[in-house]
Amino acid sequence: MTIKTISRAIIPSSKKAAMMLAVLCFTAALPGLVSAAQYEIIIENHRFVPQQLEVTAGEKHRLIIINKDATPEEFESYELNREKIVAGNSKIIIFLPPLDAGIYPFFGEFNEATAQGRLLVK
Repeated sequence: MTIKTISRAIIPSSKKAAMMLAVLCFTAALPGLVSAAQYEIIIENHRFVPQQLEVTAGEKHRLIIINKDATPEEFESYELNREKIVAGNSKIIIFLPPLDAGIYPFFGEFNEATAQGRLLVK
C-alpha cells in the first residue's frame, strides 16, 4: 500500500467522524435551545398586556415583546437586568435564565406613567 492509498482510506473516515461529532454537538445543544418557555407581552396604548405574567421558577423563559403602538417603547427591568428598545409596530425577543421565585417589575421607560408590568415567578 502506498502513502497515497492510505491517505485516501483515512480521509473519508475522518470526514465522517467530523460530521458525526458536529451532529452530536448540535444534538446535545438542542434541548437547551428549545427548552425555554415562551410568553408574549403586548404593548398597546402605552400599556403592557398582560400587566402581570406568571411564570415557573427554575426554568428558562423567552419573552416576545410585541409593540402595537406606532411609537417606540423601551422594555426595562433593573431586577431582570434587561433594557431593550422596541420600535413601533415591531417585536423583540428577550431571553431570561432560570429565575428564583419572586416579583420582577418591568416598565416602559418612554411612558413610565402607564407602561408598568411585572413578572411573577412561582
